[in-house]
Amino acid sequence: MKKGDFKPEYADKMNFYCSVVDDQLKNETDQPTIGLILCQTKDRILAEYALRDIHKPIGISDYELTRALPENLKSSLPTVEEIEAELGGDWE
Repeated sequence: MKKGDFKPEYADKMNFYCSVVDDQLKNETDQPTIGLILCQTKDRILAEYALRDIHKPIGISDYELTRALPENLKSSLPTVEEIEAELGGDWE
């Protein structure tokens, strides 16, 4: 997860991470590693160019922080404060 806009170098780094996981951690019964890059914002054209020549399954998506959690999920998910404390840093 990245705070801020998507940058093309994130795709290269994710490609590297997927290669390491496939080589060092994956066993022969596992499927190929899937990379997911989450950023606060993304430019679709920039993302397409960044992934064009990468042949591993990597996706890019944006996210939005919200303080309101649906009632039916409150008991099964951590609070925003718990997630922020676990991740460290300021996410405002």
